[in-house]
Amino acid sequence: MNGTVNWGFVSTANINDKLLAGAADSDRVDVIAVASRDAARAEAYARDRGIERAYGSYEQLLADPDVEAVYISLPNSLHVEWSVRALEAGKHVLCEKPLSRRAEDVERAFDVAEQSGRLLMEAFMYRHNPQTAKLEELVRGGAIGRLRLGRASFSFPLADAGNVRLNASLDGGGLMDVGCYCVSGLRLLGGEPEQVYGEQVLSESGVDELFTGTMRFPGDVLGQFDAGLVLQERDELEAIGEEGSLFLDDPWHCKRAVIELRTAGGVEEIAVAPAHSYRLELENMSDAIRGEAEPLLGREDAMGQARAIEALYRSAAEHRPVSL
Repeated sequence: MNGTVNWGFVSTANINDKLLAGAADSDRVDVIAVASRDAARAEAYARDRGIERAYGSYEQLLADPDVEAVYISLPNSLHVEWSVRALEAGKHVLCEKPLSRRAEDVERAFDVAEQSGRLLMEAFMYRHNPQTAKLEELVRGGAIGRLRLGRASFSFPLADAGNVRLNASLDGGGLMDVGCYCVSGLRLLGGEPEQVYGEQVLSESGVDELFTGTMRFPGDVLGQFDAGLVLQERDELEAIGEEGSLFLDDPWHCKRAVIELRTAGGVEEIAVAPAHSYRLELENMSDAIRGEAEPLLGREDAMGQARAIEALYRSAAEHRPVSL
């Protein structure tokens, strides 16, 4: 068996194009199939993007013996269900973030992955980018002294009232869509939170259109974030220590890979070689499937992420801090 892994995409979501661009630049990833609930849509999608096989149901794709791994980009509420079905069908799974807002469901999915001898990864593409690795290296190496505070934001204005992100039955909302990046970034810096406090503003559809959170991490490290679907485009991540801070103006998309080291002596720009996060994500998963690498993200990280999101939603609903 060669090093290239055959992939199938479960759904025709817009985000697929970002992964297809990454796959096109890799000799370790080959997207051979796509599925939609509408056969005509799947066929048109495959034809437009040069994908070999198109299926009019997700089940048909999962039955294709040549598909080794699937990328799931369905609405949030369907992530665990179809991850489990894919794993049970013998496929490795890269599931778009967030895997779930319920830790119990994430645990169940990874139990199935373990039982089936297949890999399951939550698709936080920014974690695979060299900019993120460099940030972690600088923080751990003491570039800003003792870490005391993390600060994150991610927002954009969503005008389409029919967008799935505003659908409560599909687990939409600002925390799930963009806030999960903030939670992930703060966890990368501080570890797993010991206590969280969340506040939310609900939209007419019942999802959180604006969410803010405070998180307490081990060693008296605090984290703060805001995320929303009603604010202008903003995306920042900052690690603040006793001797300076590390500021990322583009922490999630990583299109401009520059870290600002801010100290009393001034601002130093630390440039990182640009890289395609989605390609690196697919390659890490493909290499892990071939036994040539370890998955960057697995059960532990996904469980920590789900526990934090679940606690934040509970805190916002009950208007009180929640301990984990």
